[in-house]
Amino acid sequence: MEAHGSQEKPRHHSPLSFDHESLKEPRDPKNSKGGWITFPFLAVAIVCLGLASGGALSNMVVYLVTEYNVPSVDAAQISTIISGSISVAPVLGAIVADAFFGSYPVVAIAMAMSVLSMVMFTLTASLRGLRPAACQLGAAGPPCEQASGGQMAALYAGVFLLCLSSAGARFNQATMGANQFDATADRDVFFNWYFIFLYASSVLGATVIVYVQDTVSWTLGFGISCAASVVGLAALLLGARYYRQPAAQGSPFTGLARVVVAAVRKRKVKVVASQELKFYNGLSPSDADSKTHDGVLAPTPSGSFSFLNRAALITDGDVDAADCSVVRPWRICTVEQVEDLKTVLRILPLWSAAIVLSISIGVQINFTVLQALVMDRAVGRFNVPAGSMIVASLLSVVIFLGLLDRILLPIWKRLTGHTPTPLQQVGVGHFLTVLSMAASAIVERQRIATVRARGEEGNPTWVSPLSAMWLVLPFAVSGAGEAFHFPAQVTLYYQEFPPPLKNTATGMMAMIVALGFYLSTTLINIVQRATTWLPDNMNASRLENLYWLLTAMVAVNFGYFLTCAKLYRYQNIGK
Repeated sequence: MEAHGSQEKPRHHSPLSFDHESLKEPRDPKNSKGGWITFPFLAVAIVCLGLASGGALSNMVVYLVTEYNVPSVDAAQISTIISGSISVAPVLGAIVADAFFGSYPVVAIAMAMSVLSMVMFTLTASLRGLRPAACQLGAAGPPCEQASGGQMAALYAGVFLLCLSSAGARFNQATMGANQFDATADRDVFFNWYFIFLYASSVLGATVIVYVQDTVSWTLGFGISCAASVVGLAALLLGARYYRQPAAQGSPFTGLARVVVAAVRKRKVKVVASQELKFYNGLSPSDADSKTHDGVLAPTPSGSFSFLNRAALITDGDVDAADCSVVRPWRICTVEQVEDLKTVLRILPLWSAAIVLSISIGVQINFTVLQALVMDRAVGRFNVPAGSMIVASLLSVVIFLGLLDRILLPIWKRLTGHTPTPLQQVGVGHFLTVLSMAASAIVERQRIATVRARGEEGNPTWVSPLSAMWLVLPFAVSGAGEAFHFPAQVTLYYQEFPPPLKNTATGMMAMIVALGFYLSTTLINIVQRATTWLPDNMNASRLENLYWLLTAMVAVNFGYFLTCAKLYRYQNIGK
């Protein structure tokens, strides 16, 4: 996760510690705000937000099935769409913060939205009129009452507020924290702590709160999430007088959009090798002309998205001849903006290869919960909540993130003589994801074998004697793969992108996750229409076939990634 920091991270700074004495050190009165004094307030806000959202989302499939009488596959689909929305929302929140308001106001409003969201979830759990009458899906008797439009509207209002909270806080909390520090080493330490708190709070939400929801009451579980949101908001506001609040700098996405629009509007302009061409570099036209062909201020030549070069070509009326100010901003861009967009386009094939990973993981998460519901979840006297199964993946990510820098990567270097590149690490993540999908298929084969051996295919509530702890294995392998490919992709995008687009790196990862969740619902819809693999009765399903299909998809995608990686040429990272 250190991709957010410098490429030359000082190794003598432990990622799991910070200088407590710096809380007491006098600061320059000219720069009296910021520093580690802000850390406790931000840490509480990060943990409480993660705890609240983790507790609400981890058990969403179970909540829909048991309290809203939603068929299991439909519940998995709804949960996947919600997860996709919450994943893509932070991209929009980051753009709004960068372009208009800055991080702190957006984070504060988002934390308030989290409180309102948890209030809505608590109300849906506590007020009988906001849920349909309780019944047992698949049991003999009249069909279960479906939730009314008003009841689903109340639930979706809570989901919508949770999306707003995620949009404003998830990325902007990290940006806001980094803004408090001048030293790169301090920012690196903060980012490491940020991701540790993020995953740790998600684990707590998916265990403690889910356990309360399943064994005590949904009202108390959501109430705890609500209380956590209130504490997080209070902590954030209490630290307000210490925060640095840099002004909004404008979104880099606007500049990228201008390049596309300008290039399209000048599509009929012929760009040929000529000393008369003048490309805009923010200098006077005469200066730009004198430097256009020195290899520094001219766009890259033909063959490298050369169509976009038109966007920087000066034509009549584009700039003011006197001071070179832009007259028509959506018809002229700088060479730097054109080259920035080209950099993004060159990396898109590698980026697209990660989408299939997200699709497979999205399907695996939700269907593993459905598997756990019809498996033996007892560990001694403790019955593991089905919604807590994802903890295996989260813990695996945390463990392997800790092992990577300290053990695995040094061993790799000792065996091969070089530190693995980001693309090599991503490749390992792809391979482990293939193994994870195959492991899910094998576990499901064993589960369904016990169903058939007892002749219980027609009983949707029959619980297999096979331990649900076997589901931990695929999740653990998937988490290990994520520990390899997720931070390595952030590192790749962060270090390869030009300076104005550093924040876009994290946004690209969010888009991968969101697209994966959305496309996974499309995949499930296609499978349901084309096959009989996924009836509402999990004991009559052919889920094993779906997992083998995902295994094949991820394996083919791995080949696509290897091809893209072989063709890619690093710009800023040593090969």
